Amino acid sequence: MISKTCKFVLLAAVIGSTPAYAKKKPQPVPVAAPVVVRNYTPIDRFYSARKDALLWMSNREAQAALIQLLRDAPIDGFARGPVLATQIEAAIAAAQTGNAAAASSADRLMSQSLIDYVQSLYAPVPGMTYGDNWVRPRAPSGESILAKAAHAPSLAAHMNEVWNLNPVYAQLRKAAIEEAKLPNGGQSARLAVNLSRARFKPPSNKFVLVDIASARLWMYENGAPVDSMKVVVGKNQIDEKSGASLRTPMLAGVMYYAIYNPYWHVPDHLVRLNIAPAVAKLGPNALKGNKYEVVDSWSSNPKIVDPATIDWKAVSAGTAHALLRQKPTGANSMGKMKFPFENGLGIYLHDTPHKEYFKEAKRTLSNGCIRLERAADFGTWMMGRPARPEDTTAELTVPFPQGVPIYVTYLTAVPDTGKIAYNKDVYGWDSQSATAQTAALAAGAGS
Repeated sequence: MISKTCKFVLLAAVIGSTPAYAKKKPQPVPVAAPVVVRNYTPIDRFYSARKDALLWMSNREAQAALIQLLRDAPIDGFARGPVLATQIEAAIAAAQTGNAAAASSADRLMSQSLIDYVQSLYAPVPGMTYGDNWVRPRAPSGESILAKAAHAPSLAAHMNEVWNLNPVYAQLRKAAIEEAKLPNGGQSARLAVNLSRARFKPPSNKFVLVDIASARLWMYENGAPVDSMKVVVGKNQIDEKSGASLRTPMLAGVMYYAIYNPYWHVPDHLVRLNIAPAVAKLGPNALKGNKYEVVDSWSSNPKIVDPATIDWKAVSAGTAHALLRQKPTGANSMGKMKFPFENGLGIYLHDTPHKEYFKEAKRTLSNGCIRLERAADFGTWMMGRPARPEDTTAELTVPFPQGVPIYVTYLTAVPDTGKIAYNKDVYGWDSQSATAQTAALAAGAGS
């Protein structure tokens, strides 16, 4: 007979040995494999799309053209160019042993160097104000730069023209490279300073170029100037009271319309220096003879202010301000038409009744805006039809068929019938830039 104690021992043994009753061990929680995130560069994406086919290594002519491009690159403001050229030469030499990894590395170095160089060409022009996003510099993507190179009929020929941003830049650059071969670099440093101010890529085949230094305007279509005229630009002066400069600034914008029979918004310093003293002496009626009126703002529909309510002595002293505009007449300072463009500084192109100014050799005579020698001809080109502002009693806005980019820059060296014409540094801006540019060119030449 089995005792109760034995029964419990046997029962425990049976339970412990039976799977249905066995104590289950905890299962380990599965751990997900770490996710590796790779940030693919433009180089990675380009070569991946080509199944790692090389672009440069079988094309010695293209290699030589790229190396020369980089050696000349300090002229374009790309100071690293010569160093990259030396690195590329070393990488190509290392790949001559037949090592596939070395060849791939050299090929990728050349592609990355091209990207860096081309994108540097699209840096903003130093000192230029951009008033419209359409003309604001935007560097092309690395993939698009390499795709364009890969699809070029000749990669070497593409290297010899990839820097060609606009006709002015192209001619200045060629001259600068030739000058750099002369003893002491010739005029290359001065040309490089001017290149930095001409380094823009117009977004359309039609654009306007205004050069402050030579006081001249060019109209470009399809890569060539179709007309040119004299202009009057700002005086080389600073207003003592306000500290405002009367110099015409460097600007880039887009012109979308003209205004026939424009009001003239009188600059503050002229109100203070010329008009306010006369009104303080002769009374408010002195404004009527020249068809001036006081307004409360520069808006399109301002309120007219009674001039008798203005303290003209305070305006003359500079402790108060008055906004004056001259009514539309053929005799006001705007002439018969003006051509605004957004720039945030109130600068625009306009006609003028003072045609005698265009006979002057030095035409830094305005208060900052740009006066046109032949405003009607300019308007006709912009509109594609004759510009005829007949009504002289009211402003009229006339849209253009398309927006036209305008670049107002400062060039003391400009292309002129196949040569380079050197102009006076009327604002002294060359001397401010020359030291840094000379140092950059010297560094490039020594690399």
